[in-house]
Amino acid sequence: MEAFVTALREHQELAIFLVLAIGFFIGQIKVGGFSFGTVVGTLLAGVLIGQLDIKVPDLVKIVFFDLFLFTTGYKVGPQFFRGLKKDALSQVALTVVLCVASLLTTVVFAKAMGYDSGTAAGLMAGAFTESTVIATARDAINRLQLPAAEKTALINNIPVAYAVTYLVGTAFIVWFLPNVGPRLMRVNLREEARKLQAQVGGGDEPAGVRSALEKFTVRTYRVTNERLLNRTVADLEALPVGQRVFISRIRCAGAIVEPRSDTIVRQGDVVAVMTGTALLMARGAEIGPEVDDTELLDFPVGVMDAVVTNKAVAGKTLRELAALESARGVFLRGVVRLGQPMPFTPETRIDRGDVLSLVGGQVDIERAAKMLGYPDRPTITTDMVFVGLGIFLGGLVGLLTVTVGGLPITLTASGGALIMGLVFGYLRAVRPTFGRIPEPAMWVFDTVGLTVFIGVVGLGAGPSFVSGLQKSGVSLVLVGLVAAVLPHIVAILFGRYVLRMNPVILLGACSGAGTVTAALRALQEEAQSRLPALGYTVPYALGNILLTAWGPVIVALMR
Repeated sequence: MEAFVTALREHQELAIFLVLAIGFFIGQIKVGGFSFGTVVGTLLAGVLIGQLDIKVPDLVKIVFFDLFLFTTGYKVGPQFFRGLKKDALSQVALTVVLCVASLLTTVVFAKAMGYDSGTAAGLMAGAFTESTVIATARDAINRLQLPAAEKTALINNIPVAYAVTYLVGTAFIVWFLPNVGPRLMRVNLREEARKLQAQVGGGDEPAGVRSALEKFTVRTYRVTNERLLNRTVADLEALPVGQRVFISRIRCAGAIVEPRSDTIVRQGDVVAVMTGTALLMARGAEIGPEVDDTELLDFPVGVMDAVVTNKAVAGKTLRELAALESARGVFLRGVVRLGQPMPFTPETRIDRGDVLSLVGGQVDIERAAKMLGYPDRPTITTDMVFVGLGIFLGGLVGLLTVTVGGLPITLTASGGALIMGLVFGYLRAVRPTFGRIPEPAMWVFDTVGLTVFIGVVGLGAGPSFVSGLQKSGVSLVLVGLVAAVLPHIVAILFGRYVLRMNPVILLGACSGAGTVTAALRALQEEAQSRLPALGYTVPYALGNILLTAWGPVIVALMR
């Protein structure tokens, strides 16, 4: 055992990887429908291993945390700047109210309970599941004119308060928003979701645009219906059948023809028709007898993700995009925004940074992807010039200090990395020729970057963690509960009775502004609809920035 402890103390990298292994294991354990998650799991593992008094250089956690923050900004950048547009002002206002309420609630209760600035910062970080506050508050404490021992004590109190209030805040808000939130507004969430669906597209819960998301197929028919003869391909594709229909290929007089919009379909031609499977099964025979023409069906069909960057496309509805010539032959399988699958209807507006999953003929989807922005092709290469330069420039910006009331306020180098991530993420969406970070690399920067930071924090706080928990644990549970719930109550009432927001959108916005993604899942389950996601993305982007910025503000106010 002594040799094991010595190995960990002399080779701190081994301790870090052990913490990650144990932390991810703890994070996967589920009790009912609740799990600790990798962040809290890694913190607890770090505290456990930290009892062995293992010293890890601060530089390690700073490097990984900067990677995490830059990636966070990179992901939310397009939606953050989207929030500055007029049609998102209500969601922006709601986010500001909730985040300001969280700051005031934390400071008021922390002062009332006699907490120090470290405990107050941990309270904020845990109650709102915003781990970035740990780093920004820690950097702010390090800049205070205090003895080193006092700084260390304050910094070690941050993860103690975080661990306690994270569990309380997450678990309770995940239950509170879908169950109590609708009662505060005196509405039925499922009924409101059905009403909203009727407004945005009609019918039941949309998994997507009806004509686009249905399973599609291609079948071949010999044209014998007199109503379809001697008409152009454009005329036939425009017939009102309730779904988009495309003639992909034609066999005319034994030869295969790639049709144009003005190509005329004549008696005896065999056409390859691409549309929803259900439509062809129900009405395909109206074209004529189905024939087995393997050669006519033998053309490349592909699936491709396209990232929306074209300024002329952003803001258009799916119905408007479907009417464009460049969208011919292309079906939409899904829309992803900020990593969240979005419900969509013909009236859904597309934003920059959205990822559209397209399916259709290979030539057609290539053309459509070029019209939308650029094809998001699988790759393993990360533009590290882009990442390194972004974090460097962000760090320089973050070092700038503004003195307010005699107190130095700064974003810190880490906060600057977050801000520059926003800018670079937006630039990537506008000019996709540089700055590529593949999803696997983004996962490493995001998840591993954060968990390494949290794990090292746990290792450093380990020796004082138990005593700190014994000192303030019981009161932190109660205060953490209030700090998590009260701002959401304020935001719900403000959004409903002042901003007049739709209840479904409002609750989705609260989950985003509070950065509680698990609550969005709970809302969708309770509403039996994916529509709450429509209010999630802009508040999530803005909430990440505001809550992160509160770290040094809390430290300043608590002094």
